Amino acid sequence: MLGPETERLVGHLSPLGWSRRECERLAPLTLRIRALARERQAVILGHSYMTPEVQFGVADHRGDSLGLSTIARDTDARVIVFCGVRFMGETAKVISPDRTVLLPAPEAGCSLSESITGDDVRRLREQHPQAAFVCYVNTSAEVKAECDVVCTSANALAVVEGVPQEEVVFLPDRFMARNLQALTRKRVIGYSGRCIVHETFDPRTLLDWKARHPSMKVLVHTESPEEVVRLADLAGGTGDMVRYVRDSDAQEFMLVTECGLADRLRAEFPGKRFLGTCVLCPHMKRVNLRNVLQVLESPRPDQVVEVPEEVATRARRAIDRMFEITARKTDVARPHSGSGEASPRCE
Repeated sequence: MLGPETERLVGHLSPLGWSRRECERLAPLTLRIRALARERQAVILGHSYMTPEVQFGVADHRGDSLGLSTIARDTDARVIVFCGVRFMGETAKVISPDRTVLLPAPEAGCSLSESITGDDVRRLREQHPQAAFVCYVNTSAEVKAECDVVCTSANALAVVEGVPQEEVVFLPDRFMARNLQALTRKRVIGYSGRCIVHETFDPRTLLDWKARHPSMKVLVHTESPEEVVRLADLAGGTGDMVRYVRDSDAQEFMLVTECGLADRLRAEFPGKRFLGTCVLCPHMKRVNLRNVLQVLESPRPDQVVEVPEEVATRARRAIDRMFEITARKTDVARPHSGSGEASPRCE
């Protein structure tokens, strides 16, 4: 069994520079995890920011947070192991209340999710009683429950345009709010949250790389500052970037996002080149094969995701509202795309 498992890992990881010997060392662990997942009737979901050995070693599905939660909603598995951060596990539990949702690294947080609480939303509602409250998926279940509708980076503009109010409080990402304001006549009121990964990118770096590689396509996450987004050939979420790379005839790309996505795309598209710099998310990197194995063998209480029913019901309503709006507004699914290629779906 170790031989075929090694070959499987080599096929996925050699495009990333992993040696056969490294794959041989990894094979007993990945083989054990995958066998346990089958035994526990578990599905393993790996966010695109996970390390390659998680994404390609054990994950049954790779994607962004809401796309994976949608898979969790539709799966026949009894147990969901979510290789991501806490808000992602909560979202999966809200969408899939009858499943057991496990987080290998429950201490893994998110700077955006942790920038706002339910109390903050209630205070803002007092200040803006006529506004629609739209919250980004990178929020806790408690915050989602206090908002009217959830959105993703791919469908944020569709949601803002789809609510009836002319004033929208967009939470919690300040840069995404600014990027949306440039694309709508509605008044978008932002908040102070920022992603510790995407706030670090600056336009000078992009311009320097573009000067050296004029045919390179620049793909920017919309959690980035607006002056960076303006330089993008495509701005959107990780799922948008995956589809752009897959469908584009271009051969060189710069991904202005977390490093894990570049690793994923190097493995999935070995004939294309991914250039430039990236930033590691310390929260995402808390997940590793050892704690994936441990959570399958004997999950601790803090690794089992629970959301109070009253909170889950209201958060689910906000998520369902997103799907209702985007079903009608597919023409404005992405905040910005220099290529003209748009998609309302999550990766």
